[in-house]
Amino acid sequence: MTVASDDRAAESAAKLLLLRETLLQLGAGAIRLRGVDWFAWATAGGDCAVQLASDCGVAELLVTADEACVLTDEVEAERIRQEEVPAGFTYHIAPWAETELHDTYALNAAGGGTVLSDHPRPGEQPLPHSLRLRRMALMPLEQARYRTLGREAAEAMSEVLRAARPDWSEVQLAGAGAQALMRRGIQPAQVLAAGSRRLHLYRHPTPTFEPIGDHAMLVFSARRHGLYANLTRFVAFRPLSIDERNEQQDILQVEATGLDAVRPGQSLAAVYHALDAAYRHANRPDAIRSYHQGGITGYAARELSASPTSATGLEPGMAFAFNPSFDGLKIEDTFLLGPNGLENLTIDPSWPTTTIGGRARPLWLEATT
Repeated sequence: MTVASDDRAAESAAKLLLLRETLLQLGAGAIRLRGVDWFAWATAGGDCAVQLASDCGVAELLVTADEACVLTDEVEAERIRQEEVPAGFTYHIAPWAETELHDTYALNAAGGGTVLSDHPRPGEQPLPHSLRLRRMALMPLEQARYRTLGREAAEAMSEVLRAARPDWSEVQLAGAGAQALMRRGIQPAQVLAAGSRRLHLYRHPTPTFEPIGDHAMLVFSARRHGLYANLTRFVAFRPLSIDERNEQQDILQVEATGLDAVRPGQSLAAVYHALDAAYRHANRPDAIRSYHQGGITGYAARELSASPTSATGLEPGMAFAFNPSFDGLKIEDTFLLGPNGLENLTIDPSWPTTTIGGRARPLWLEATT
């Protein structure tokens, strides 16, 4: 999705207003945003990452009451200006070997006041939690970008698993997934793959050169415009057994109980407790301790994970990716909480589904070889 530059500038201006309100409330002099996540949020989808796995990129943002300034070096400045940042920002450009000049500039801009940061250094203070909460309630244009990302990530997943064969290695499956994402302009922030043997051994199966065998799992954490679409799918190269079908139904029911608990005004902890009760009902009382259950997503694969004590209230505009699991089995999609409940952002209409709790939920793809 291409967003008009005027729309991005307006969205970014609204976010800068939130940052300046924070400065006023806390009596601080400046906010310095170093992370790729906050950079993307504040610039309405700009990307300052060069190394995909880095928390911080090649540009930062410094926001004061009077200025919103991009701090970067001479190597990156023109590309960042032309391709990543909307109108409304100034630039402080330093030689690549003298980036300490940014520190001097930031201190002067803060006018002796406190500097708040997402990655605070000595003498700086962390961002208030209230600002993080505001980031998680996505604006309409962010939601529109998310819908496009989710649909395309799901299409990439379907494409790869329909092409997969049992003699593929886990690395080959993951590589095909990364390629399908990159062809769509989506960054493969995380791609996990496991075949029939390793699925039952590890909850985070980083891919190996072992053949996947008669069934496999593929996991995407797919990033674009700073937003993350998270989804998991399975393929089987044989008919599923009755036990496997029953297990699949059980995990779908566990997930449905958790998703039903996602309502405005509810706490994230309430979703955790709903999942806990569902595991017990499925006669798997220990499953909730075997793997994290997911939580709020957005500008991080997990902004906040659900736990027994996560008191954060749920609001319209928040996105969620839960991943309840059994041994060797998991389910995961990315949902947006809107006025009509949860909207599945990572659904592919061509993928086999069943209806659980009024929602289309993915089944295993039973492929012929």
